[in-house]
Amino acid sequence: MERLVTSNLKLGIIAGGQLGKMLIQEASKWDIITYVLDNSEDCPAGSIASHYIKGNNVDFDSVYQFGKMVDVLTFEIENVNIEALKKLKSEGHKIVPDPEILELIQDKGLQKEFYCKHGIPTSFYKIYESEAAILNGIEKVEINFPFVQKLRKGGYDGRGVAVINDKNDLVKLLKGASVIEEKVEIEKEIAVIVARNKKGEIKCYPVVEMIFDTKANLVDKLICPSSITVEQSEKAITFASEIIELLNMEGLLAVEFFVDTKGGVIVNEIAPRPHNSGHHTIESIITSQFEQHLRAILN
Repeated sequence: MERLVTSNLKLGIIAGGQLGKMLIQEASKWDIITYVLDNSEDCPAGSIASHYIKGNNVDFDSVYQFGKMVDVLTFEIENVNIEALKKLKSEGHKIVPDPEILELIQDKGLQKEFYCKHGIPTSFYKIYESEAAILNGIEKVEINFPFVQKLRKGGYDGRGVAVINDKNDLVKLLKGASVIEEKVEIEKEIAVIVARNKKGEIKCYPVVEMIFDTKANLVDKLICPSSITVEQSEKAITFASEIIELLNMEGLLAVEFFVDTKGGVIVNEIAPRPHNSGHHTIESIITSQFEQHLRAILN
């Protein structure tokens, strides 16, 4: 039977950064007992969680043992040990979003294949297994300048990304299996945060425009409502809703888009958790992204 009362429910959050902290702040209003797993005792979420557990989010035993302590397990970062999550799921533990969804999102190559398979517009790309293979692709003119290199795994907040405009930039090439994307002529970067619960109910927040710090490659400013057209906004919301439905996902999904100079709206990448593009919802919307994530994962 579905649990409809949150008092004394044990919620586990893997990683205790700012997003985990803000999720705990919302959970405390619902009388939820919160557990956070993080390697740093000084992590932002550790001081306000009901229970802080020291451990590494990529270590099998840390994640597995932590998952057995709680009723519902979620995360504020994608870099989590998938095998531990799969084992917990096989033993009947509730993990939301699902480990298979997280596994797909962890790999930018699988993400791109997912978009193409389902007709979701995204930038043209090719996959290469090494730096040497990329250089060989350039030599054979399979890859044209300018392009963007994204490591398939491990990249976040601007890390694991290299913009290669010409041969002089090749010193910036990253080592490892990569997605090589055609460089998009970007007019704006936007995001839609969409939530879905077990019943299949879907709700989207209004489109937000993201202004990035060019040096840090991090979101510096949000504009909501965004300055894009109604048609572009409707496309972004439709694509975000389609993606979370196709994934059959429960929880919060942030979908980042490029609006190109021709007015097209194409998916950049997705994140299955609260997101920096949704911080304004704490004060601008009656239900913040953190409360919405709780509503979605708890059905």
